[in-house]
Amino acid sequence: MAVECSVARGPLTVRYTYNLSGTRHDFGDLRRVMAAASPARSGDALAGLCAASALERVAARLVLADTPLAQFLTETVIPYDIDEVTRLIIDSHDLAAFAPIAHLTVGGFRDWLMAADGAAIQAVTAGLTPEMVAAVSKLMRNQDLIAVAAKVQVVTSFRTTIGLPGRLSTRLQPNHPADDARGIAAAVFDGLLHGVGDAVIGVNPASDSITSAATLLTLLNDLRQRYEIPTQSCVLTHVTNTIALIERGAPVDLVFQSVAGSEAANRGFGIDLAVLREAHQAGLSLGRGTAGRNIMYFETGQGAALSANAHHGVDQQTMEARSYGVARAFDPLLVNTVVGFIGPEYLYDGKQIIRAGLEDHFCGKLLGLPMGCDVCYTNHAEADQDDMDSLMTLLTVAGCTFLICVPGGDDVMLSYQSLSYHDALYLRATLGRRAAPEFEDWLERMGMLGPGSKILALTDPASPLVRRMALEGAR
Repeated sequence: MAVECSVARGPLTVRYTYNLSGTRHDFGDLRRVMAAASPARSGDALAGLCAASALERVAARLVLADTPLAQFLTETVIPYDIDEVTRLIIDSHDLAAFAPIAHLTVGGFRDWLMAADGAAIQAVTAGLTPEMVAAVSKLMRNQDLIAVAAKVQVVTSFRTTIGLPGRLSTRLQPNHPADDARGIAAAVFDGLLHGVGDAVIGVNPASDSITSAATLLTLLNDLRQRYEIPTQSCVLTHVTNTIALIERGAPVDLVFQSVAGSEAANRGFGIDLAVLREAHQAGLSLGRGTAGRNIMYFETGQGAALSANAHHGVDQQTMEARSYGVARAFDPLLVNTVVGFIGPEYLYDGKQIIRAGLEDHFCGKLLGLPMGCDVCYTNHAEADQDDMDSLMTLLTVAGCTFLICVPGGDDVMLSYQSLSYHDALYLRATLGRRAAPEFEDWLERMGMLGPGSKILALTDPASPLVRRMALEGAR
């Protein structure tokens, strides 16, 4: 047995040890097993958490494979009494949903996932903790992560319906370094002409000014109404700013916030669960959705907790999965990992970024989230656009809910490399993915769809959208 269990007075105690090639590996606790079992990445090395050798990593995976899933309900990686995220995870766990897999080990759960269909997987979602799905992901090859995630559909809606089979949605990200209205509007029109923007038109503001955010929200709302675009807009300002904007009567569609996997890391973002609950209720009170009531938008990223020194000795991928435990408590419309944004100190190169993107998508899907990804890297990482081409293609095969696209693949405000509008055209054409149905109907009304729902020539003067833009562009 890789895991030696002994029952003493009180709860089950587990000794995480393994004898491999004449060496005894003693990992001490579940947190250490999880860290040592993780694929190599620079963030865990920076934190002193990674396996000391490939042999130790194999031993940790063997131990993890024999660890009962039920152990994650009795041994928390961050103590219950000091962390509200842990309390949220444990207190919201659904024992009835867990019952069909309660007898399994982590390795047995991996085998079960590979054999199960999507309906069976989704039936146990509420019974899974973030640590369980992080653990099983550590035992899986990339193709396993893709195969399982592709079986799961998570459908949400606001003005468009996101996550339906055969669909790939996109966030249109028209950032501008000075929040210039004309520059943002030009980027929006460019994206719409490429069929991008059905998940959200979302701007990262260059400043924290509530007045500036209100101006941007009004701009996006006016554009949406003028062209009758069935989508939702968002200015990705701090959640407390969004609450203030709602109180001022600004046209808020989605409520955004970056979240992390520990109370301390979220405190570094200036939030706690109570603030998120307040924002969620404020957003719902507006009733602006026409297709549904999913109004929250969360972003995450491996390394966020470590960068705030708020990881509690837990590996960065497990901490990332815990952030999904926060997100799912608020029934979001959209969640995405910004997979390579934090930098090579956490994900060093293209290989690590690709693996992390597939892990994040898999874990989010298993926890019932509408999981998307910002397929991206910073200019000082050992990665390039070929790596991003690989990741965006793999994620689309895996059934990724949405991807983020920026003009030219280069965000001139945040100074990092992402996907372009043309990348969305490639993915939809090559892999047969379509936009959200409400948005696709609008594209057809605008004369932008040809046979097979393919986007027509972008400057076709016969397109109603092109004609309207030409007539109104100078206004």
